[in-house]
Amino acid sequence: MTRIDFYTHVEDRFRFACKLCTKAVASRLRVAVLTADEDATERLDRLLWSLPAISFVPHVRADSALAAVTPVLIHHDPTGFLHDDLLINLSDDRPAVFARFKRLIEIVSTDEADVLRARERFRFYRDRGYALATHDMTGRK
Repeated sequence: MTRIDFYTHVEDRFRFACKLCTKAVASRLRVAVLTADEDATERLDRLLWSLPAISFVPHVRADSALAAVTPVLIHHDPTGFLHDDLLINLSDDRPAVFARFKRLIEIVSTDEADVLRARERFRFYRDRGYALATHDMTGRK
C-alpha cells in the first residue's frame, strides 16, 4: 500500500520539490513529479536546472525519449510516468494514479485555498486506510 507524506506550511512548493528530488536521487529513487499544467511543468523544469546551485538533478519531461533512463520525470499528465518509486504531487488534485506508487508526497503551502484542497486529499487517503504522516515545515527551508 502506498505510503503518503504531507509536508505542510511550505513557503515555496516548487523549491521544496526540488529539494526532495535532490534527496531522492541521492537515495537512488526514481521520482515522478506531477504538476498542475504546462506552465507549472515549465517552471519546475527551469528550477531543477538551477537548484541546488552546487549540483545537478537529472530530469526530463515524462514524454521525453530519455524518460526510461532519467531518475526524475516531470509532467502535468500522470499517465506517462514509467516508474513507481515516488510521486510528488504539485497539482491541486488527488493524482488518479497515486496508488501504483510506493510513496506519495503531498506538498502544502501556507495559502488557505491550498490548505483546504490538501485537507480534502488527506481525508480521502485516510478514509481509505492509507498510512499517513504529516511533517510541519514551519520555519524550515
